[in-house]
This record gives sequence, structure tokens and C-alpha cells, in this order.
Amino acid sequence: MDDRQAKSPNAAGRALATVAVVLVCLSAAGCRSPLAYFLEADDVADGIIKNNQVAAIGRKEAFSIETPADALRRRLLKAQGLHVAGPASLGTDKLKPVPHWPKKGAKTSEKGSKPGGPVPVIGPEVRITLLQALQIAARNNREYQDAKEAVFITALDLDLESQEFRNTYVGLLSGDISHDESGARPVGEAVVSSSASWSRRFRSGAALTGRLGVDLANLLTRGYGSSLGVFADASISVPLLRGAGKHIVTESLTQAQREVIYSLYTLERHKRKLAVQVATDYLGVLQQADQVKNATESHDRLVMAAERAKARWEADRLLKTELEETQQEVLRARDRIIRASDTHQGRLDALKITLGLPTDARIVLDRQELISLVDQAKAVMDDKNVDKNGASPKPGKLELPVGKAVELGLDKRLDLRTAQGRVVDAQRGVVVSADGLKADLTLTGAGAMGTSRGSGQAGLPNAHLRPEKGVYSATVTSDLPWERTAERNAYRASYITLEQAARSVQELEDNIKLAIRSALRTLAQTRKSFAIQSSAVKLALSRVTGTKLLFKLERVEMQEVLKAQESLVQAQDAMTAALVSYRIAELQLQRDMGVLEIDEKGLWREYRPE
Repeated sequence: MDDRQAKSPNAAGRALATVAVVLVCLSAAGCRSPLAYFLEADDVADGIIKNNQVAAIGRKEAFSIETPADALRRRLLKAQGLHVAGPASLGTDKLKPVPHWPKKGAKTSEKGSKPGGPVPVIGPEVRITLLQALQIAARNNREYQDAKEAVFITALDLDLESQEFRNTYVGLLSGDISHDESGARPVGEAVVSSSASWSRRFRSGAALTGRLGVDLANLLTRGYGSSLGVFADASISVPLLRGAGKHIVTESLTQAQREVIYSLYTLERHKRKLAVQVATDYLGVLQQADQVKNATESHDRLVMAAERAKARWEADRLLKTELEETQQEVLRARDRIIRASDTHQGRLDALKITLGLPTDARIVLDRQELISLVDQAKAVMDDKNVDKNGASPKPGKLELPVGKAVELGLDKRLDLRTAQGRVVDAQRGVVVSADGLKADLTLTGAGAMGTSRGSGQAGLPNAHLRPEKGVYSATVTSDLPWERTAERNAYRASYITLEQAARSVQELEDNIKLAIRSALRTLAQTRKSFAIQSSAVKLALSRVTGTKLLFKLERVEMQEVLKAQESLVQAQDAMTAALVSYRIAELQLQRDMGVLEIDEKGLWREYRPE
């Protein structure tokens, strides 16, 4: 047997083994689990958000977009046996995996899923304070969750833009076995190629790439020869006119960085609006519950009056028409109770939606919140705080001078900062579009040494890296700005965008002033209204007591008794409405001035003018 033929199996085996190693290496490159990528994205986004929080809101706070494992919605659905449409109602971690679902993927992260919700115990009914309602909304409100996810997405977008200016590495391995029987003697050949490349784009606009490769071509027949190929090349491209300069090259990165700040502004603004909305809905439910109580008490008083009227009619001391009028008032009172109760339930359901809870969940609000407001109002109504004429209490601490309140609003409102930032963005847009009108002038340099090996080249000598035998070139290319129609239009449109951004600032500024002025007027009006209605309630109570006594003495008609009852109910409802309106106006003013601080748990810290 020929020695070359004896070597054939070994050569073929080595070639096959080499190809197998190549394939294994190629498959190993994709062996990272989906969970690893998932967590890496989390870490990157979290780092970007934390690095920008201080610049945006002046502080760092915990941030997570993961749904808590102990979400109150889920616990209520389970504990109270509420109806659900499917597993999605309980959360994505309860979904049945679809085909090809990544086995090591993450449905929900461990972060943010630890127990510790504001309502630890679930029973047939859940009592919720206003403080707890704020915390529940921060964990369950859907729009708030959308706002947090928008921040997360902008952070990932910034990471992607940053990738343009990082070192980028690419490795490529390939193996090929060929067999040619077209000639007199069959030819078998195996080629293994590998290369690694590096690229970097600099903020000046220059782009640098480099590559190093090694090939091995091995004959499986005809002497089993082999040839090693090695090569290296590098190139650099530098724009000199259009597209040159850090401010042009990094514009996309700059905008992505600003979008993260804007999204944090939006999230903070949403937190403030949500907190005020929760308080408004919560106090509105309590106000309506108070109307139900007032209507029920009025009904009970009218029932007693109707019984007395019936006794007097039976003694022939009252006209039948007066008795019937009294009975009609009792029916009207029952209707008021029904309507007030329905309105109360409707407002309670609306509050549940705001909190992100099922509308059929059985929750009860803490009436102590309304009682506390009454106590605070009584303190304000103290003689020391009453004007000289005694008509109304002095202005509250938040009833600031209009000029100071407006100044605060224009300084603190985060959405106004965003609008002002958009103006600067539009100005940069003008600069970038003006750059697009320039001519292209690019300097390119390249160098290469060594040679590669491919199919049919196994018989060549081995290649070597010899700089003295390399090929080098330098090129300057230019594209004169003869055709710039699209760039011309973009340049003109950029000025329109700037004008629109400036108008948006003007409109928002005027709306901020309008909202603050309106809130201050509401504060003053409701404060005076509360004082008036407080006096009206005292007078109505005295009038009810007096007309009852006079009716017993037969010195007034039944109509006077009924009018007194109606006046009392109206005064009680109006006093509660003024009290709640004043408190809500305080929160709205702080929101509109941008001074109401909300932490990541949904708890607020109110503004103190002193």
C-alpha cells in the first residue's frame, strides 16, 4: 500500500475532527440562556435609570417594572372568589406557556416581587385608608405601570445608541469539505477558516476597523498537502465636511440621553397626578357616603314627622292635604337615599379602577379621613383665624400670592422642563439639517498583508504576515452638493419644528398659569363657602328643633317643618362638599405648581410654604 494512501484515513479523520470542532464552537456562541439576556437588559436599564434620576428628579429611588407577586388585585380575586376571564387576569406568571416558550426565560423577575404590600390581610371585606390607597395605586395602577415601562424602554434605547461608540468584536469560524470527481482523479479537500474583527466609531466621526484571519486548506487526496493562510487588514474613514464633528455624529446619542430624562419627568408628573386623582376619588366616595348618611337621617326625621302628622290628622287637627304632603316628602327622602347610594357605589367602583383593583372587590373606605378633615376645618374656624368681620376664616397656608405661586409653577413643573428641552432639541435639529446641506468629503485609509486560503488552494505555500509586502492606500472622495432637494426640505422643516416647539412652551406656560390661578380661586371660594355652610348648618339645626317644638304647639304649619328639614340636608351636603373641595384644591394646587413630592411607594410629602 502507498504511504500516501495509508495516511488518507488519518488525514480525513483530522479534517473531519477539525470541522466538528468548528461546528461545536459555532454552536457554543449561542449557548447563553434567554434568562441571561433578560437579566443583562435589566441591569443595563437599571444602571442608566439610576444614573439619570438625580439629574431628573433630584434623588435616587428604587425602580422596578416587575409586577409584585403579592399584588392586591390577585389576592382579592382569590380570597373573595371573584370571577375572572382567564389566567391573564391573575398575571403573566399564571399563563400556560405557548409552544417553544424559552425554558430558561423569565416570566417575572425576582426583583420587586417580595411581599410587603400596603394591605397584608385579606378578608370578606378590606378596609383601606387613604394612605393605603396611595400605596395600592403605586403598585397596581395600569397607567402608572405603563409610564414606568416607558422609562425602561428609553433606557434600553439609550444603551443601543451607546453601542455605536463602543468597541465591537466579531468572530467567524467556518468549515468546508468538498469532493470533486470531475477530473481524472477524485480530489477531496477540507478548508477551515477563522477570523476576528474589531471596529470602533469615534465621536469625531472617524470609523476604524481591523481584521485578522487564519485559514487551513488540507487535501484529502493527491499527496494530502496543506497550506496555511494568514492575513490582516485595517481601514479608517474620516468625514471632513458633511457628517463631521462631535455635535453631528453624537446627535442620536444626545437625543436618546435626553429622552431618558424626559421619560423620568413624565413618570414623576404621572405619580403626582395619580396621587391627586386617588385622593380626589377617595374623598369623593366619602363625601357621597356622607350624603347617604344625611339623606338617611333626614328620612328618619321625616318618618317621625309623618307619624306625628298622621296622629294630628286622626284627631282632626290637621288637613289631609298636609298629611299627604308629609308622606310625599318621606317618599322623596327614600328616593334620595337610593340615588345617593347608587352614586356612592358608582364612585367607589371608579376608585377601584384608579387603584387597579377589580370593580367587584369588596372594599370599605375609612371614614376617619373625612372626620379628620372636619377636625382640621374646625381648627381653622377657630376665633384666632377668623377675619375681623367674622365672615370667614383667614386664608390657609397654601393660599399663596398669585405671583409667587405662578413663579413656583414655572420653576418646578417637570412637563414644562420637557417642553423647554424640546425647544433645545429642535435647535440642534436645525444645526444637524444645515450640516446635511454640505458637500461630502471623506478621507479613507486602508492596509492589508498576507493572503487567505480557500477551496483549491491547498497546494500553495504557507502565507506570512510581512508588513514590507503589504498593500496600503489612501483615498479622498468628494460628493459635490449639487442635488440636495431632500436636505433642503428637511432644513426648512426644521425651522417649522422649532416654531412648533416654542409654541408648545407658550401654550403650556399659559395653561400652568391658568391652572394655578384657578386653584387659588377655588381655595378662596371653598374656604368662604365652608364658613357660610357651617353657619347654615347651625341655623338649620336650630330651625329644625324650633319648628318641631312650634308644630307640637300647633303654632306653625307642617310645610315649615318640611322646609326646615330640606334646608338642613342641603346645608349639610354643601358643607361637606366645600370641605372636600378645599382639600382637593390644596392637592391640585401643589400638583399644578409641581411641588407635591411622591416617592416610589406612592406616598406624598406636601409643600410647606414656611
